Amino acid sequence: MPYTDPSLKVFSLNSNPELAKSIADHIGVELGKITVSHFSDGEIQINIEESIRGCDVYVVQSTSAPVNQHMMELLIMIDALKRASAKTINIIMPYYGYARQDRKARSREPITSKLIADILQTAGATRVLTLDLHAPQIQGFFDIPIDHLVGVPILSDYFEKKNLEDIVVVSPDHGGVVRARRMADRLKAPIAIIDKRRPRPNVAEVMNIIGEIKGKTAIIIDDIIDTAGTLTLAANALREKGATAVYAACSHPVLSGPAIERIQNSQIKELVVTNSIPLPKEKQIDNITQLSVAPLFSEAIIRIHEQQSVSVLFD
Repeated sequence: MPYTDPSLKVFSLNSNPELAKSIADHIGVELGKITVSHFSDGEIQINIEESIRGCDVYVVQSTSAPVNQHMMELLIMIDALKRASAKTINIIMPYYGYARQDRKARSREPITSKLIADILQTAGATRVLTLDLHAPQIQGFFDIPIDHLVGVPILSDYFEKKNLEDIVVVSPDHGGVVRARRMADRLKAPIAIIDKRRPRPNVAEVMNIIGEIKGKTAIIIDDIIDTAGTLTLAANALREKGATAVYAACSHPVLSGPAIERIQNSQIKELVVTNSIPLPKEKQIDNITQLSVAPLFSEAIIRIHEQQSVSVLFD
């Protein structure tokens, strides 16, 4: 059914137009009319082709690759909306780029996820709606409302319907134990933890597995899968320790560099991801399943617009 309040507007930029269209369809509105073009030197030009004066505007844009291009598009769009007298500017950012740079792990490192939060607020964003931040405390980098949705229920429901036997939910590191526990509680399964050391970024070395694995179906759960080095090492280690099958799940399929080749050649039976980041054709392989977060975000948008509680969607 069409959504009857004309003050709710949904716009899509270029990072994930299919997800934006699906969100708009679930709400029951048409996507807003907008043109994103480029000058010959690459500068971005945005033209909003309808009045948004006094409207509550929701802009769908994941800051996935090319990260800087998509971030700049978003900032320019926010400025355009502010100058066109939008009442509120709500950023729907299923994947928050630069989230992994959330603290100083070494001397003289930037905290880039805080910088991104500052830039979004300075540009004029009034609210951010995101999914599975790499570190939940990034919410504290914002001085505007931020709604942090979780993908575990969507991923868990999928595995529940598969009727797998003797499940153990595996966290690929100590930092992901809370996420693994959430899925384990939903699947009524125990958890295991992989103790690993990472000598440098994107290089992981599996050291030890804490928990009972032998004879069980393992599901590795993570927030981001990037080069899939950690994931495939973990899958191999689980099989060596006696797991009968290994599945994997994540919210954000970054899948850069050798990731697809590694997954194809790994012990992973199926990788289940969301569409927070779109998968181009070359990444749509047989053992990757993509689930939609559009119903979750559309429900959140309606609740925000109608000033209802959003917290029921966090569980």
